[in-house]
Amino acid sequence: MNLFTETLSDGYGQTLSIDELLFEQHTEHQHLIIFQNRFFGRVMALDGIVQTTERDEFIYHEMMVHVPMLAHGKARRVLIIGGGDGGILREVLKHSSVEQVVQVEIDQAVIDLCKTYLPNHSAGAFDDPRVKIHIADGVAFVREAQVETFDVIISDCTDPVGPGEVLFSSEFYQGCQRLLNSNGIFVAQNGVVFMQPDELITTQRRLSPYFHDTRFYTVAVPTYVGGVMALAWGCQDPQAAELDINTLERRYLAAGLNCRYYTPAVHAASFHLPAYIQQLLTKASVSP
Repeated sequence: MNLFTETLSDGYGQTLSIDELLFEQHTEHQHLIIFQNRFFGRVMALDGIVQTTERDEFIYHEMMVHVPMLAHGKARRVLIIGGGDGGILREVLKHSSVEQVVQVEIDQAVIDLCKTYLPNHSAGAFDDPRVKIHIADGVAFVREAQVETFDVIISDCTDPVGPGEVLFSSEFYQGCQRLLNSNGIFVAQNGVVFMQPDELITTQRRLSPYFHDTRFYTVAVPTYVGGVMALAWGCQDPQAAELDINTLERRYLAAGLNCRYYTPAVHAASFHLPAYIQQLLTKASVSP
């Protein structure tokens, strides 16, 4: 039996059986493999790190999208950085307020292969007339793009190694702030805190100069082992992350969503952090 062992954490990893190898290739930017696993269904990994699986992708994508979208309340223009599998795009387009989505993905091969091997992730979202795809470097786009500003920016990046490393830089955060409306919201995946504590500290320090309100919310995704994953949040209005449950419930019902993980109560609770994460953020507030 062939096995895939993740290499993200030194001294610890998870192993999945490759019950059927569907695709493997070194693309222009990274090593990509897609395989069938008896528990998680189809699995995609980049450079030895699991990115998404059929069985639990909904958890990550719902929390990455519906938390900022419902916190904003009437987002019309959305920018997605990364997200080549289409899951983020699929969830964004469920909001009828959205008039345009710009997606910037560095690797066209990821989009093409996910359409073929993980079609349920995008569920036809790439064909929606509201969507414009740019095959480009995310940092360069947010730094140089001469476009209208956005209400929500979602950075669905890989971990800070290889091509994804620059999407955790001060330059990238500054560029995102440049493209946000005054009441806009920025979110980004930030790894599993227990396994990657330095990533949280670094992001807090690099993100906070550009937003009046920088914080994190959490989600538990089975594939991303080691505890809860942190999702970074940047906004100029602290109240956006502190909406009361009644407002969230009203917006959720009005949006007509039918989620499998997200609920307004989970949304509100996700901003309440375990003590060990709070302690890391206290450490981040002290100059290195």
